[in-house]
Amino acid sequence: VQLVESGGGLVQPGGSLRLSCVASGFTSAHNIVGWFRLAPGKEREGVSCMRTTGGSIYYADSVKGRFTISRENANNTVYLQMNDLKPEDTAAYYCATYSGLQLLCNYKYFTSWGQGTQVTVSS
Repeated sequence: VQLVESGGGLVQPGGSLRLSCVASGFTSAHNIVGWFRLAPGKEREGVSCMRTTGGSIYYADSVKGRFTISRENANNTVYLQMNDLKPEDTAAYYCATYSGLQLLCNYKYFTSWGQGTQVTVSS
């Protein structure tokens, strides 16, 4: 599975961005998709994860109520809508997938990764 993210950029605090992740290849092989972020000096954090078939969704406490993950299966695309952005949201954001029975939003389980898109929140 190949993944390509887009939609990052520079935004002021309180602003919004929508990240997109387009999957290609043997996409039916992976049923779990997630967004992760990596900031300098910090560990990779699972931001939000979901099943491509629907059901429960995981959000990190730091983004609950501000970020929304969604999917458009017809276009093999997953989105991350980010509202009320804060400087601490500044990071490189990655889309990733894996095949599994459990929804585990831990980067160790994800086997396919995109190249990342940078999000910078600053005034």
